[in-house]
Amino acid sequence: MKIRCVILDDEPMAVDVILEHLKNFDNIDVIGTFNTPKKALNFIEKEKVDLIFLDLNMPQMGGFEFIEKLSKSPLIVLTTAYREYAVKSYELNVLDYLVKPIPFNRFLKTINKIYQKLFNDIPGLDNGLQQEPHIFLKVSKKLVKVNLNDILYIESLKDYIKVVTLIGDFVVYKSLTAISEELPVSNFLQVHRSYTIAINKIESVEGNLVEISGRKIPIGRNYVKVAKERIFQSSEKNL
Repeated sequence: MKIRCVILDDEPMAVDVILEHLKNFDNIDVIGTFNTPKKALNFIEKEKVDLIFLDLNMPQMGGFEFIEKLSKSPLIVLTTAYREYAVKSYELNVLDYLVKPIPFNRFLKTINKIYQKLFNDIPGLDNGLQQEPHIFLKVSKKLVKVNLNDILYIESLKDYIKVVTLIGDFVVYKSLTAISEELPVSNFLQVHRSYTIAINKIESVEGNLVEISGRKIPIGRNYVKVAKERIFQSSEKNL
């Protein structure tokens, strides 16, 4: 089943940008676009909606007021030309905050957050959204779907990263910090300024080295204490 999405923005060009970005994701279904908050509220009250892209600055009703009037709790991604509302948006438990004009690489990070929230954080979800937890990686000009359980480790290559998986390696124009923020902390751990690893793929630990799929990966001096605590805690849970 697809993610049912609504877009609310009084600027037609802003709606078009989001629609164009969403064409890349087959499992997100835009079931309504609105330029007035009242029409959007009426629609959302009657229909099942999983996700809202919501403009903060609208003449009839601001985005924050709109959120307070919702009787349901879909995921909300705020869109605005102004950065100063970011802190307040997170106080309202908003999933993400996009500043216009919205570049596709930043939009992709939001999509991965949406997938993490809907597919991974709700055990026994009964709305038909269950599927293998995954993220999308932009490889050259193509979006590649990668299951999280296939990822072994990620290596920083200056301006790029190499995502090493069970099915192959993917080189992506992204920082290690950015990709690490998109991965669930329950199983992914940065152990070095150049490496993030999948904890459940560790084969052995020797000194300040972990071995994954035959590759020995260093644990950086500044990461040793936290990394070893996480690794050994995870091992104890699996005993």
